[in-house]
Amino acid sequence: MWRRVASLSSFISSSSSSSFVAQTASRLNTWESLTTGIPHQENGVSVPKEKNPFITFVLGGPGSGKGTQCIKIVETFGFKHLSAGDLLRREIASNSADGAMILNTIKEGKIVPSQVTVKLIQKEMESSGSNKFLIDGFPRTEENRVSFERIIGVEPNVVLFFDCPEEEMVKRLLNRNQGRVDDNLETIKKRLKVFEALSLPVINYYSHRGKLYTIKAVGTEDEIFEQVRPIFTAFEVCSASTMILQAQ
Repeated sequence: MWRRVASLSSFISSSSSSSFVAQTASRLNTWESLTTGIPHQENGVSVPKEKNPFITFVLGGPGSGKGTQCIKIVETFGFKHLSAGDLLRREIASNSADGAMILNTIKEGKIVPSQVTVKLIQKEMESSGSNKFLIDGFPRTEENRVSFERIIGVEPNVVLFFDCPEEEMVKRLLNRNQGRVDDNLETIKKRLKVFEALSLPVINYYSHRGKLYTIKAVGTEDEIFEQVRPIFTAFEVCSASTMILQAQ
């Protein structure tokens, strides 16, 4: 399984400013764990490193615009998008025993057991052939977070939090009309209460870890994305610079 990925966030500002692009690029010696093929020494012998995944968690309340922004990130930066919600709904559609349990849990506005969701995410990651992942809508609880790190064996490089007013989220959910079982007012209110109660500890945890980037999720899609773009641009600058160093 993948080794734990080191964080760059100790020296990258969480503000969406282009100034940290140059700052990130100048600190290449701290991000060896994001490169491919750089050898390390074991008993005096040079051994190639494994290729570590680059993982981004995308957090925010239901209707905060996470999915829309994930599409833009995928198009711009080439990530593999894994939506926890989509994976759960696909399992429901499969008519499996887990699917029936998931459906009942969602209808009650509760959180699906962590192990179930993590296993679905793990299966998609291992079969995708990609090395850059956007994990959308997960982890929603501290239990989710701990289960992910225990089962998958890594922690995220970046955590995006889309901060959106409750009234805006309710309006978006009621207007999207996707025919989902959880898109009615009663269930929406339950989901918002669950998110507020259970997700804040996760957000605070990653804030203290220096990995959290808060996005003000009000405005046009493009305006919101302009807060997101510099975060990934900074890491791309580091990646390109490291590849140059490898070639020298």
